[in-house]
Amino acid sequence: MAKEAAPPVDIQPPYGYQDIVPLTKQHRVLLPEARKLPLVFRNLTALPLSYTEFAAACRDYPIAFVSSDGGKSFIAMAVLGLENQQNLFVTADGGWDAGVYLPAYVRRYPFCMTRITVNGQEQAERIACVEKRAINDKGDALYDAKGEPLPVWEERRKLLFEYEADLVRSDEMSRTLSQLGLLETFTMQAVPNQGEPLAMTGMYRVAEQKLGDLAPEKLKELTQKGILARVYAHLISLNNFGRLLDRRAGLAKQAAGAPARGSKKLN
Repeated sequence: MAKEAAPPVDIQPPYGYQDIVPLTKQHRVLLPEARKLPLVFRNLTALPLSYTEFAAACRDYPIAFVSSDGGKSFIAMAVLGLENQQNLFVTADGGWDAGVYLPAYVRRYPFCMTRITVNGQEQAERIACVEKRAINDKGDALYDAKGEPLPVWEERRKLLFEYEADLVRSDEMSRTLSQLGLLETFTMQAVPNQGEPLAMTGMYRVAEQKLGDLAPEKLKELTQKGILARVYAHLISLNNFGRLLDRRAGLAKQAAGAPARGSKKLN
């Protein structure tokens, strides 16, 4: 009797990843050095931000909301550059600037959590996956001979699962802000002293006027959920677009050996 064909399984890699496979206890994985960036993250202009990261990230990055489905859903992102495929926090040696917060999205690499699709139906359970290119016989073992997790994996597994749960909280916050009608589009415009003017579109921010017009019980609800504190962190972080422009000018100065400064304006 012929065996039934296995149902088609589809695993979509998260933003910035290339080709992922389910993680097994037999895998040996090449783990990146601390703050060293894989090539896939060196030209990303923004990275997803989780719920508990807002307080740390708002000191260094603008935090904006983006939508890939015309405003039906939103994702909180840390903005890393002012131009397409530009990450202003990558150092000359391929690392992440040691003076700023390193997003958990990068720290979890090459691991991730994702849902699989079987016969066209997305499954509810998420599974741990690893970037295929990181699997190597010369890499680190994650489990011992008895199948027990080694310390090198225990630490990363903890980050992976906690971060995944925190991303869900971030998504819930974005959904709440959207349902309350608080998100509005805005454009970042910058006019450097050297070079062409810059403009970034497709971003959303919390409208302060609409926030102030909310009913007291809604504001109380946002406060109790911890969302209001993150809204203020997001609004304050928008001033960091000016810091991105200064960082861009500083990098241009290093490359050209000439002074370069710029100014920014938000519309």
